[in-house]
Amino acid sequence: MSVVRRCSRTACRQPAVFTLTYVYADSTAVLGPLAAYVEPHCYDLCAMHAERLTAPRGWEVVRLPADNTGGGPGSDDLEALANAVREAARPPAVDRPVGQGVETHRRGHLRVVKSEPPQRTDRPSARPSRDA
Repeated sequence: MSVVRRCSRTACRQPAVFTLTYVYADSTAVLGPLAAYVEPHCYDLCAMHAERLTAPRGWEVVRLPADNTGGGPGSDDLEALANAVREAARPPAVDRPVGQGVETHRRGHLRVVKSEPPQRTDRPSARPSRDA
């Protein structure tokens, strides 16, 4: 028995044909073909709600072309999705100023920073001589 996925919008009984995913780090809403599996942080939308979709001010909506073959996502789609998830999960490279601490743990917007001892330089002191 095949179960038809329904639109995630309240009181909508239309079949879902698109999946909406938010990429909070990039302030982007991605609307693409219906995902192969139900994901907890994605929303399945019918054609009408997908067409009317708007994003918050300052956000970008990326609309991926719908695949109407009915065969589900292709291997290229799945690979692109996997690469996008890996890229989003990768921590950003941070150039920190000299003398700053090293981040050891993060939870949400809070960080635990371990102090780093100042780096010693084995250069001679640049004091002016009194002979001049």
